Amino acid sequence: MIKDNQKYFNRLQLLVDALVVALSYSLSWLIKFVTPFADTEPGVTALSIGTYFGALYFIVPGYIFLYYIFNMYTPKRTTHRKDEFASIFKANTVGMILFMMILFIIISHESEMQHFSRGMIFIFYGINITMTSLSRFLVRTSMQYFRKKGYNLKYVLLVGYSRAAEEYITRINANPQWGYVVRGILDDRVPRGTMYKGVKVVGSIENLLYILPENKLDEIAVTLSLEDYSKLEQIVSLCEKSGVHTKFIPDYHSLIPSHPYTEDLMGLPVINIRYVPLSNTLNLMAKRAVDVIGSLVGLGVLSPIMLFLALCVKCSSPGPVIFKQERVGLHNRPFQMYKFRTMEVQKKSQEQKCWTVKNDPRVTKMGKILRRTSLDELPQLFNILAGEMSLVGPRPERPLFVEKFKEEIPRYMIKHQVRPGLTGWAQINGYRGDTSIKKRIEYDIFYIENWTMGLDFKIMFLTIFKGFINKNAY
Repeated sequence: MIKDNQKYFNRLQLLVDALVVALSYSLSWLIKFVTPFADTEPGVTALSIGTYFGALYFIVPGYIFLYYIFNMYTPKRTTHRKDEFASIFKANTVGMILFMMILFIIISHESEMQHFSRGMIFIFYGINITMTSLSRFLVRTSMQYFRKKGYNLKYVLLVGYSRAAEEYITRINANPQWGYVVRGILDDRVPRGTMYKGVKVVGSIENLLYILPENKLDEIAVTLSLEDYSKLEQIVSLCEKSGVHTKFIPDYHSLIPSHPYTEDLMGLPVINIRYVPLSNTLNLMAKRAVDVIGSLVGLGVLSPIMLFLALCVKCSSPGPVIFKQERVGLHNRPFQMYKFRTMEVQKKSQEQKCWTVKNDPRVTKMGKILRRTSLDELPQLFNILAGEMSLVGPRPERPLFVEKFKEEIPRYMIKHQVRPGLTGWAQINGYRGDTSIKKRIEYDIFYIENWTMGLDFKIMFLTIFKGFINKNAY
């Protein structure tokens, strides 16, 4: 069983990491002092070989400890590769900073150590991240291969038949590389023999009393339906007495985010229904700094194009160059959003009555080009500079439609917990213009709950290739 072997896998992974750190350090020394790229020689303007390699007695255990601190020895069956790489990057960054700090302290007491190569430390930083990531990738790929072949499996029993149980089984079946096998379901309401995607209800919940002592399971997943939550405490207590690892998969997963934000209220756990990373002041300041710099650079680089487009709009039809329209932004506050005018001048009552449709007679010839290429959105760089919008975020909507959609689409108003954007996760995935509002909101909520600066840069990069041309813009 996997629980008997997991400690050996952990020890093997620790040994591999230690070897990788030592090898990366050795390669860094060779590159710095021995290869054709070397700019100095040991013993001349640098320290001896013994001094450099003596540091490994502290570096190897130090990095293993950092890997432990950054949760790199926890089970990785369902962890995304990008999350593991992020842990490797963070651990190595902290390691390099500590290395430099300790070196600075030593130098202040031993003048000889001033010759310790800082360049080698930076080379080691890059090589160790690369080699650790590669070794982890090879280990992960090998383990996934063996799991698909039926080795290194984890046997799981579900307690409770619910939507959560069905979702769990669906995901397990779709990802055999995780190595999970669901042995069956126990439930008091659903009759024995009921089958869901190859997994059978094998008995009632009281059968746990006979199943747990057999010690043939690696995990118990409590997947009770909402009406059976009164049994939760008793089931958890029973499972913990048997020593089997127990998970709780709530039947209200549609209400809480995939990464819930919890608080400790003097020993009372509190789960926030919606976690918004941009509610963090540092995250908010970092994003705002990128918005200010990005909008200033954008206005500087694109000003000749914007001037040319303004002349085209002015010559194409009578009316103002810039079209202002009220939209709903952060915290449901209205603001005036700017665009290049793409339609004939019309009364406000006509303008607000509906969306633009295919072959809309109100759209000018120049307007069709601007809409199709999204160039009509460029004046929103001024909205971004003013703090009303962001470079990346959910697209803002008119108050009329906000009132309509908040009653029709669940969780629609969550999008107003962040600044609206010039481009967004929904837009680069094709949900622009005359497309499903429901799907658009799903993508917006994913962005809000999973925001990182890296995701913003990814969206901005993809916008260049797939975000400007909009086949759904009329």
